[in-house]
Amino acid sequence: MGIKSYEDLEVYQQGFRLAVEIHRLTTAFPAVERRELGYQLRRAAVSIPANIAEGYGRKNSSAEFKHFLRNALGSSNEVCVLLKLAKELSYLSDDKVIEEYDILGKRLYHLIESWK
Repeated sequence: MGIKSYEDLEVYQQGFRLAVEIHRLTTAFPAVERRELGYQLRRAAVSIPANIAEGYGRKNSSAEFKHFLRNALGSSNEVCVLLKLAKELSYLSDDKVIEEYDILGKRLYHLIESWK
């Protein structure tokens, strides 16, 4: 069938799903953290699918698409750090979402390496 849109990319689908999950997760943070840590988490999480979508619009230039994928990977790493901080502060009860972002980061890395 092939890829017809950025929405067909599994990294986009996973990134979008996880961004929605981050939004839901951060609503349970204490009020001050919804504005501070929660805001940073939401911003970085949304940046991932947004960069994938923007980069896909420039897919005819491999270098440009990879640039946006690297931005998405950087945001994925940022989310991991912020989630680990949230867990350390007892705002998260398990590592599930952290593990999912680790997987997403690896998938983004592999896509960057393999895109021609």
